[in-house]
Amino acid sequence: MDLWQAIVLGAVEGVTEFLPISSTGHLTILESAFGFKLDDPDITAFTAIIQVGAVFATLLFLREDIRRILLAFFRGLRTPQERAKLDFKFAIAVLIGSIPIGIVGLLFQDQIETTLRSLWFVGSALILWSFVMFWADLNATQERHEKDVTRKDTLIIGLTQCLALIPGVSRSGATMSAGLLRGLDRVTVTRLSFFLSIPALTAAGVLQTVTKFSDISNGVGWGPTIVATVVSFVVAYFAVSWLLRFIAGHTYAIFIVYRVVLGTLVLLLAATGVLSAT
Repeated sequence: MDLWQAIVLGAVEGVTEFLPISSTGHLTILESAFGFKLDDPDITAFTAIIQVGAVFATLLFLREDIRRILLAFFRGLRTPQERAKLDFKFAIAVLIGSIPIGIVGLLFQDQIETTLRSLWFVGSALILWSFVMFWADLNATQERHEKDVTRKDTLIIGLTQCLALIPGVSRSGATMSAGLLRGLDRVTVTRLSFFLSIPALTAAGVLQTVTKFSDISNGVGWGPTIVATVVSFVVAYFAVSWLLRFIAGHTYAIFIVYRVVLGTLVLLLAATGVLSAT
């Protein structure tokens, strides 16, 4: 992989990770356009690893919230009366919501890294999940807020997050849609999506680093992988800040239209052979 390709891929990861438009879908499309074989172990590992840059951006942006919630969690483990506090309950809820994607990801790892990487799946998922987002937007009551988040909410949202293992669905798009259908407001579901991303993306990145270290070394290369991760960190930090401000006063309409247009274009390019589907 050339350095400029790594920079482009890292920037795209940073921009798209927390937008409901599928970062993995965008990376898969670009990797195909750059001529990479989508199911090669080094390419699938690269795609997962550079997402850790976006995780670090989230950790930095939400550092005060994360510090407060972690302290509440550990205090609650030691002191029973601390468990009644909101931050401890929120920490447990996020932990519960993070479990499903870990289990499903391990069970279906082979399919996720091979079959589902096809542009046919990416294009179709971009279009089909847009209808779910439209329905969630249309029926959003937003009558509940962060203090109202329960373990049942995050379990349902966590189960929905598993669908994001299909490139094109979008992890943030899945979690935000599920949260809206649970009656949560847009800012709350967006922040919750950020928190749920931390264990999911970190675990995926660490797993790929450990199990595919030699594939990266002999394929894409660790130089471009590190560069892309750093770029994704920088870009994602500003994307997180922008998204929270934007989503407070807007619906998902612009993202829905974009997904349908991009999905249609991807399917057309794959059908005409302009892009290799695999």
